[in-house]
Amino acid sequence: MTLPVHTVTPPSAARAHLFHDGTVDDYRAAVTAGADRVARRVTEATGPFTGVRPEQLAPLVDAIDLDRPLCDTTAALDELDEVYLRDAVWFHHPRYLAHLNCPVVIPALLGEAVLSAVNSSMDTWDQSAGATLIERRLIDWTAARIGLGPAADGVFTSGGTQSNLHALLLAREEALAGASPTDRRILLPRLRIITSAAGHFSVQKAAKLLGLAPDAVVVVQTGPDRRMRAGAVRHEISRCRRAGLTVLAVVATAGTTDFGTIDPLDEIAEVCATSGVWLHVDAAYGCGLLVSPTRRHLLDGIERADSVTVDYHKSFFQPVSSSAVLVRDRRTLRHATWHADYLNPARMVAERIPNQVDKSLQTTRRFDALKLWLTLRVMGPDAIGELFDEVCDRAAQAWQLAAADPRFEVLTASALSTVVFRWRPAGTPADLADAANLHARSALAASGLAVVAGTKVDGRQYLKFTVLNPATSPDDVAYVLDLIAEHAGRYAPKTSTLELPCPVG
Repeated sequence: MTLPVHTVTPPSAARAHLFHDGTVDDYRAAVTAGADRVARRVTEATGPFTGVRPEQLAPLVDAIDLDRPLCDTTAALDELDEVYLRDAVWFHHPRYLAHLNCPVVIPALLGEAVLSAVNSSMDTWDQSAGATLIERRLIDWTAARIGLGPAADGVFTSGGTQSNLHALLLAREEALAGASPTDRRILLPRLRIITSAAGHFSVQKAAKLLGLAPDAVVVVQTGPDRRMRAGAVRHEISRCRRAGLTVLAVVATAGTTDFGTIDPLDEIAEVCATSGVWLHVDAAYGCGLLVSPTRRHLLDGIERADSVTVDYHKSFFQPVSSSAVLVRDRRTLRHATWHADYLNPARMVAERIPNQVDKSLQTTRRFDALKLWLTLRVMGPDAIGELFDEVCDRAAQAWQLAAADPRFEVLTASALSTVVFRWRPAGTPADLADAANLHARSALAASGLAVVAGTKVDGRQYLKFTVLNPATSPDDVAYVLDLIAEHAGRYAPKTSTLELPCPVG
């Protein structure tokens, strides 16, 4: 067979930027230059943040004329340094203690570089080939770690919010299975979801997106340990049924965002099994326990779930985004399937062509699974679990430090890696403590020396450490506690004799 002869034409300036066999040297140089900038910033960072304010940085970004290119990689990186890298929030820094953002492992960064360059799209086999098989293998591996059984399946997602939405969509459709269009209109407003007061807000968001009633989410209050009680779940299921309502799902949480608490999964699973209700476990945070050499038992009962959310980009030390939703019965994924003749015609199912779009809420989708694949192949699951155990140990030490300090109050100890506390020396009025803690958090971020989170508990303002960096030491925690006490203490005398502002969340 004779290959066609292509006429070689000089590349235009625009085509010179395309990635192909003629520009690999430019690609290599550009990626190396970018990596060097990041590496320099990482090694030079003296804190997790510069404290820059939106009104300081916005004029720099707004002044850039996007219609006038710089036509030079070095110049573009210089500009990027000024508007982004210089003031980036560095999750690798040991005094970043705010949200569920983890430092990332190097094998995953390698995966990020590879998948971005190849640019596979995970919707159909003819756009991804081996990438499809790698993602499916990782889903099978995760399902086995959970213990969902041989019929399990799932798909990678953009994050826990999408995973929870996906799972509740499947649960809704299972609850309405066999209903006529007329019956669906009647039944839809009667559907209810039971979840914990400490659960993630994405449950309420999913209910809204799924067209459920405004009061569709039934929130079960927790005890002092911030865990949902199985007895309370049973009570709410019975109450709903007496009222002519249908519980489409119970959402249990394995790692609440604020408290790092884990609901009694086995007990709740038993309630759901005897009631015939779909159980979804949001393990976006706690999924790191799946590879923990010492704490895996904390997830006992998760294997009984009908669906599970996992966020590898929280406790598997992966770059955003890397998440998945898994189901016990792969047949339920059909509720997310829509066949398009130009993409995934129905005949492909009979031909056993593995199109991931048949399972996903997304169409075009990145090969995010590659990051986890390379992490497992270079480090192995035990090493990931060891890192997650370390952050849980650090959080326990942080809780003990704050609990022993008379300047602070602490709430329940976390099973994972969060610490909820507040500055409130003896005799400090609650309203003053609320305002002082808000001020301390803001002043701490402005200093750039540390970043912590804030939340409200029972209407009062608290601070929160989320420890996801094994490099964070007790000395780092003690230093940040001292900074918080200093900022709060300076604020309190100024306002103790004045009318306090109404605290904001």
